[in-house]
Amino acid sequence: MGSGSVQCCLSAVNRWQPMARSKSSNRWLEEHVNDPFVKQAQLDGYRSRASYKLLEINDRDRLIQPTMLVVDLGSAPGGWSQVAANLVGHKGRVVASDILPMDNIAGVEFIQGDFTEQDVFGQIMVTLDGAKADVVISDMAPNISGVNAADQAASMYLIELALDMACQVLKPKGSFVAKVFHGEGYDDYIKAVREVFDKVVVRKPDSSRSRSREVYLVGKGFKA
Repeated sequence: MGSGSVQCCLSAVNRWQPMARSKSSNRWLEEHVNDPFVKQAQLDGYRSRASYKLLEINDRDRLIQPTMLVVDLGSAPGGWSQVAANLVGHKGRVVASDILPMDNIAGVEFIQGDFTEQDVFGQIMVTLDGAKADVVISDMAPNISGVNAADQAASMYLIELALDMACQVLKPKGSFVAKVFHGEGYDDYIKAVREVFDKVVVRKPDSSRSRSREVYLVGKGFKA
């Protein structure tokens, strides 16, 4: 569910180098390897170029502050969790969850599994120990099938689940950030977020590729 790991992607490039690839695949690999944010992530020790998306959003909207409690949905490989842990500091907390495994990050409590399943949801609630989150973040995206309608439906399903989770764990006036793709259901989703947050804005970070349909929806002032 989480965004792709820099190291995993680069190792995949090397592993599959001898095999024939389509022109579009070649273009993607060349773009990825030469991406300045991919290179910067390696230099800065981030697990994903997606880290810079959250950094840009937080610089603008001031969502995550020291001592806060942050819940990261679809956290693997951990790019957003790394950023969140640095921002909340040693007096804050980050609780992360993903179906995929995620290597340990200092200051991050990780629960592996589908957060929509009762047992995993229960583990998250136990970890929160009655505390309410200041911010819920989600960079989730489905595995891409190449069928636009199906991919869009899968994406909308995930972010609807993320919003539902946010509504259950956020404290009053808390914040929410989620990746959304333009397409069927986009406008309705924005309306749904506006129903439960005082202020809703759409961000397109510089680190988000211009050709991508992704944007980031930021909700502030949760109406608990």
